[in-house]
Amino acid sequence: QPHAEAARKRFAFEEIFALQVARAIERAQNDAEASFQVQSAGIQAEKFLTALPYTATHAQKRAIADIVSDFGKPHPMARLLEGDVGAGKTLVAAASAYAVVTSRPPQRTSGTLQVAYMAPTEILAQQHFQSFMEYFKDLPVNIALMTGSGCKKFPSKSVRGAATDISRTQLLKWIKNGEIAMLVGTHALIQKSVEFQHLAYAIVDEQHRFGTRQRRELAHKGDAAPHFLSMTATPIPRTLALTMYGDLDISLLDELPPGRAKITTKIAKPEKRADAYDAVRSELKKGRQAYVICPRIEEPDPKKINALMGKSAKAEAKRLQKDVFPEFTIGLLHGAMKPAEKDAVMKEFNAGDIDILVATSVVEVGVNVPNATVILIEGAERFGLSQLHQLRGRVMRSSFPPLCFLLPETKSDISMKRLKALEGTDDGFKLAEADLENRGAGDLYGRKQWGVSDLGMEALKNIKLIQAARDEAQVLVARDSTLSNHSGLAQRVASVSGELHSE
Repeated sequence: QPHAEAARKRFAFEEIFALQVARAIERAQNDAEASFQVQSAGIQAEKFLTALPYTATHAQKRAIADIVSDFGKPHPMARLLEGDVGAGKTLVAAASAYAVVTSRPPQRTSGTLQVAYMAPTEILAQQHFQSFMEYFKDLPVNIALMTGSGCKKFPSKSVRGAATDISRTQLLKWIKNGEIAMLVGTHALIQKSVEFQHLAYAIVDEQHRFGTRQRRELAHKGDAAPHFLSMTATPIPRTLALTMYGDLDISLLDELPPGRAKITTKIAKPEKRADAYDAVRSELKKGRQAYVICPRIEEPDPKKINALMGKSAKAEAKRLQKDVFPEFTIGLLHGAMKPAEKDAVMKEFNAGDIDILVATSVVEVGVNVPNATVILIEGAERFGLSQLHQLRGRVMRSSFPPLCFLLPETKSDISMKRLKALEGTDDGFKLAEADLENRGAGDLYGRKQWGVSDLGMEALKNIKLIQAARDEAQVLVARDSTLSNHSGLAQRVASVSGELHSE
């Protein structure tokens, strides 16, 4: 068997090597572009941090220093900001954005450097717009929001501290003439009609939800290429980060802001379900709110195999309202709803008009309701560890002690082992490594978007192999950046190029 083993290793190395070459070429292309050098960024970022009513964490300061250092280079930044749930990525984005919009365009006498911030959903775009309004309320910066359902500008000329609705036509004019320094939005930002005067910095939140193509479209909306920051709240195992994001430098936020209460996570077996409901009721009576997460939207077809598995959000919302929590208001949120419907439900939940939000994993990313302190996750074994960690992150925004109940449907040893890992730690980076070990990268990140074989996937657990492939790839690309002397490899690279960043 040793020959077979050696051949397998060789094959895996070649696959990972092709991916690393693709990434190294992307990086070389990025570094060949001209950018806006932001010279006084460090001073401006420091000014912003000093004005805050609290102190940034060491990890946040480190990330801001990384970004500011990149701003001074002649080629565009290409950086991934990887933060655990609630580690404060938005503050890093705000401080670095402030440093850009308060700097003069180099070799130019007029205009402002501009920042674009792209979020994956309308709910998140609105939430970030609110955060930036709060951060910039005493600073002379014009911010705008652009989504499919409308446009806003802050500050309003008529109402102090508020945003005002404006027409899309007016907003496009202000973006083009540089009057809007900071634009927050969804995919709407990459439409052809959006033209910036000097787009110097593009921030994309949860960028694995955007393809490479969209990232490039955003990047080429100006004369020089903007600095690029990709942010994710899904901690990624190191081997995977080096492969998926091999073209990006990485900053980690591995420290939570002080004052965040630690979460208690409990596995509640069927006989303990009533206890979990009692805990929810007790939180609601204190005026707090709750999430109940279900693995599916609709009731399954009973004739189909596995149909009895997995509670549906629609049926569960009805059952809880009728049989368990008749005295409380229950709302429903799932992926099949129209964006406007989702926004309306989230607004009600945010305003406290809904006590319990029954939802699918659509709430996984970033939604911020600090009054929600308890989450029940039905069919918990159906979700990956990283996804469960994201879901419980929804109640880690509060200064009240948060609670998470995992309600599994099966009692298999493997499922229990995984859920116990979640019970034992709230460190997303540790959980990501455990998830990779237990489930493999293919299950975690979807084989389709990779174009990588099972062997290549298995190799992603081997840090030495990844590092060796990365080093070799960088040496090769430095010598032959167009692969003109390596036609076989060039074909291989063309087939994998771009796949890692796809949706």
